[in-house]
Amino acid sequence: MKNTKSNQNGSTKNRMSADTATIEGGMKSSQLMKLFEDELKDIYWAEKALTKAIPKMIRNSTSEELTEALKSHLTETEEQVKRLEQVFESIDEKPVAKKCEAMSGLMKESEEIMKEGEKGAMRDAGIISSGQKVEHYEIASYGTLRQFAETLGLDEAVGLLEQTLEEEKAADVKLTEVAVTAVNVEASQEEAA
Repeated sequence: MKNTKSNQNGSTKNRMSADTATIEGGMKSSQLMKLFEDELKDIYWAEKALTKAIPKMIRNSTSEELTEALKSHLTETEEQVKRLEQVFESIDEKPVAKKCEAMSGLMKESEEIMKEGEKGAMRDAGIISSGQKVEHYEIASYGTLRQFAETLGLDEAVGLLEQTLEEEKAADVKLTEVAVTAVNVEASQEEAA
């Protein structure tokens, strides 16, 4: 559906309705739906990139608790990628990744911490710090996506995104537990180089 609107000069311009426009397959498109799809592509890239970044964190960690937490979250992340593919399918879209600049920056920061941090509790504390920054970004992303899906009436997507949101929150809590009960205490007792 197209609306016409006169500008100050009296000429008429065609533009897409800001509310909705019918697209292929009868599904409605809106500005919010476009933003939802863009954000979905963004987090899809991020999750796929994390399936490569988390193994590096595992190789660089020395704390058994941290290593186990990271291994567990890697398995979850692989499932989250599949779940995002289900979200794409639920809206009749092909899964497409769009580079997530925020996640790319967080992963670069994590790599620097691992490269520069002294092996042991200090590096582990840095890995936890990096991991929690990633988790907080993901919590914000999934919370927003879940709310967009709810507003758009995408019930299947809401359920899938809610499941991942809860996993990300739990991963953040687990990293806090590892930091508080072991790694931070040990790192605080190490001498600075």
